[in-house]
Amino acid sequence: MRLTVARVGRAHGLRGEVTVDVRTDVPERRFVPGASLYVVPGPDPRPVPGVLTIRSVRDHNGVLLLAFDEVVDRTGAEVLRNARLEADVPDDESEPDAWYDHQLVGLAAVDPAGVALGEIVAVQHPGAQDLLVVRRSDGQERLVPFVTAIVPAVDVAGGHVVIDAPPGLLDDLPEE
Repeated sequence: MRLTVARVGRAHGLRGEVTVDVRTDVPERRFVPGASLYVVPGPDPRPVPGVLTIRSVRDHNGVLLLAFDEVVDRTGAEVLRNARLEADVPDDESEPDAWYDHQLVGLAAVDPAGVALGEIVAVQHPGAQDLLVVRRSDGQERLVPFVTAIVPAVDVAGGHVVIDAPPGLLDDLPEE
């Protein structure tokens, strides 16, 4: 299975390094010299390599910097901006209470009593915490923080996510 492990940010320096927005829980396993990553191009129309081999990995003031064998200068690094980096991940490499976006999208959202609330149509990763995008039966979409207090159970095999939503999160509060 191939999963997104990072999004390329800005070029850094003159020797082809790039900043990356890490999208994996195990960067120490994904970003090692010699590892190959598949490239899903960003909006830049210039051609990019289909596969990149990591030459070096380093932390720069809390920002992960990667250099690749196939990118030798700043111009090559700039072409990669906003590209997604993907890695092959074995199906058996999983953690309890950890799910990939593709496993969540399409699951039914139900309340603790099993009443249908809608469907998970996307997962957002804005920073502090992940958000589930729930499309209600009326077509409106609501953002639900993906935290245990609100989403106490995920049953991928059963096809549903339990959402214990506080008033106003998924429904409109009555006007007073």
